[in-house]
Amino acid sequence: QVQVVESGGGLVQPGGSLRLSCAVSGNILSIHTMHWYRQAPGKQRYLVATLTDGTKTNYADSVKGRFTISRDNVKNTVYLQMNNLQPEDTAVYYCNARGDLDLNTWGQGTLVTVSS
Repeated sequence: QVQVVESGGGLVQPGGSLRLSCAVSGNILSIHTMHWYRQAPGKQRYLVATLTDGTKTNYADSVKGRFTISRDNVKNTVYLQMNNLQPEDTAVYYCNARGDLDLNTWGQGTLVTVSS
């Protein structure tokens, strides 16, 4: 089993930055991909960033150049650094772990609000 817990959300002004954290515990060796999704009010959950095998990254076009996904193996934490935030980035952000034996674990989400 794997557990993930997000943190780091909050209120930020347009143009500001936040770093989200996803603390991972349990059978970490079974994980091969970590995702960050977001879900805005009234909209479907949307894939924002992916980290595969700890090295390969991929981003949605809407966040490319502004968001960075990374991990700290010592702290067993995956991060989403978000720069130049805009009101359209307002959403609940979810961490998702995928891996062996159909592993598909979600966190509870952390709310990011971008507003002046």
